[in-house]
Amino acid sequence: MPRTSLGTLFVAPQLADLLWPVLLLTGGERVHIVPGPNPFLRLSFDSFPISHSLLTLGAWAAVYGLLYGWRTAYRRGAVVVALLVVSHWVLDLVTHVPDMPLYPGGPRLGLGLWQSVAGTVAVETAMFVAGAALYFRATRARDAWGRWGVGTLLAVLALCYGASLAAPPPPGVRALALGGVVFGWLFVGWAARADRHREAVVAVTSPAVPTSR
Repeated sequence: MPRTSLGTLFVAPQLADLLWPVLLLTGGERVHIVPGPNPFLRLSFDSFPISHSLLTLGAWAAVYGLLYGWRTAYRRGAVVVALLVVSHWVLDLVTHVPDMPLYPGGPRLGLGLWQSVAGTVAVETAMFVAGAALYFRATRARDAWGRWGVGTLLAVLALCYGASLAAPPPPGVRALALGGVVFGWLFVGWAARADRHREAVVAVTSPAVPTSR
C-alpha cells in the first residue's frame, strides 16, 4: 500500500485502541488494573463493546473505509484500510483471554496467547519486523527526514514495547487512558509526517489513478 499514508495505515489497525481510552475517560467503557507478574494480563477488560466488539468494529471499518475512499477516490486502498480496522479484533482474539465480544452484550472469545509472555513477544516482534521490512521495500526516502523519521519512530516504538514489559502496572485508569490518547495520536502524527518525506518505489504513472495520500 505505498500510495496510502503511513499515518492512515497506523490509524486503521489501531482505531479500536484510539477510541478505547476516550471511552474510558467518558465512562462509556470500563477496565480495572490487576497487578501481577505477567505484563500482558494487568488489565481486566470489564466492558468495551463500542470499541472492541466484532460488530461495532465492522461498523467503524465501514465508516473509516468510506471516508478514506471519499477523500482519495482510491477504492482498493479504502477496502484495505477497512479490513485493517477489523484485523484488530482478529489479532486480539488470538492474544486476549476470553474477553473479546462478538457484539455488545454477546459472547466473549479469546485464545489466550497473552498467557505466554515469551510466545507473545516472539509473535509480536516478528509482526513488527515484517511490517517494517514491507514498508521499507515499498518506499524510499526523499530527504534526511524521510531517511531518519520512520527509523527513529520504529526505534522509539520498540523501546516503548520493551519498557512496557518491565514497567509496573499503570497507577490508575485515568492515567492509562490519558497516556493512550496522547501517545496513540503522537505516534500517528509522527508516522504521517515522516511518510510525507518518502515516496513509492514504483511510481504510479496512469493519470486516471489518483495520488492523494
